Amino acid sequence: MPTVVISPFNVLNFSEGGGHFWVYMQYAAGLRQLGCEVFWLESFRSGGDEAVDAARLFPFLERLKHFGFAGKVILYAAPAPGEAAALPEKYFGMSHAEAEAVFARADLLLNFHYAIAPALLARFKRTALMDIDPGLLQFWMSRGQLTVPRHDLYFTTGETVGTPAALFPDCGLEWIYSRPPVCLEHWPRVFDPNADAFTTVSNWDADDWIVDEKETYENTKRVAFLEFASLARLTRQPLELALFLRTEKDSEERHTLETTGWRIRFSREVANTPESYRDYIQHSRGEFSCAKRSCLKFQNAWISDRTICYLASGKPAVVQHTGPSSFLPNKEGLFRFSTLKEAADAFEKINGDYERHCRAARRIAETFFDARQVLKKILSHVMN
Repeated sequence: MPTVVISPFNVLNFSEGGGHFWVYMQYAAGLRQLGCEVFWLESFRSGGDEAVDAARLFPFLERLKHFGFAGKVILYAAPAPGEAAALPEKYFGMSHAEAEAVFARADLLLNFHYAIAPALLARFKRTALMDIDPGLLQFWMSRGQLTVPRHDLYFTTGETVGTPAALFPDCGLEWIYSRPPVCLEHWPRVFDPNADAFTTVSNWDADDWIVDEKETYENTKRVAFLEFASLARLTRQPLELALFLRTEKDSEERHTLETTGWRIRFSREVANTPESYRDYIQHSRGEFSCAKRSCLKFQNAWISDRTICYLASGKPAVVQHTGPSSFLPNKEGLFRFSTLKEAADAFEKINGDYERHCRAARRIAETFFDARQVLKKILSHVMN
């Protein structure tokens, strides 16, 4: 089977993001299940002191070792702000010669790092970009906000990307749709009829704005959830958000949500490791989540990597509708809402026959998002 190097983005730097880790581990674990030899290649922000860097990298290497990647991790310092991306002079996790040997024999670099150094990309025989920001990535590229070096293949998790239905440019590239994967063995079904809250895990605020010729809008989960703040008063179903909060303003908005009936938890406390993130999801009754406004504007038919973790765990999901899909089911196990009433009605239907919807949720994950099947299709495109 092939040797594959995956190039995630910002996992090491965001050590408190248990869910962010799983985005890429689903791909890595799925490829290993297919028999591939898999290496993890990632840049990190260096503090300029090798001893300090080594102490910071050790826990990350141990975490990946726990997932079976001992000796399979290649880390390198990212360029300083303002510096051009260049071929790394030194690697951590293995020697420079060992890393170069891996690059030379690898059959594929599966790259999630949009601004990877072209010189590093050139070390590989075959390269594929994986777009996990459908619509946004193409928007950034079309306006010159992001320069993506040339790859051999371009995959996307947005169903409409590169199709006549897209409300954004394809940037002159051929995009291959790939469903986001979930490694079912890592995410077993956990049935608990006494679990009470529909939950989600999310960043709250960020400096994220969309500016184009027609409009300017804040593109954050903060705006998305505040639009549905009154939902907790329209349903008997307990609702809980595990949020990554940063500022005093965030704390004020937390209080506002709590006064309307929401439960708010700190994601740093309940989902800051891969294991605690999984545990939090698997002890939830289901998921309720909103989407960023760009998903609604672009109608990219996107589904979150987090949502498919809920589905795999046998947890029904009530998530905001992001555009017509050719395969996503609705109203059994997965409910895609556009209005407050649709969301409230979904909870009533799920709780009316909870076990049936739990079985349906797991079946959706098995049918559409099984990592082995998703990655097998990616490899077939690459090898052909």
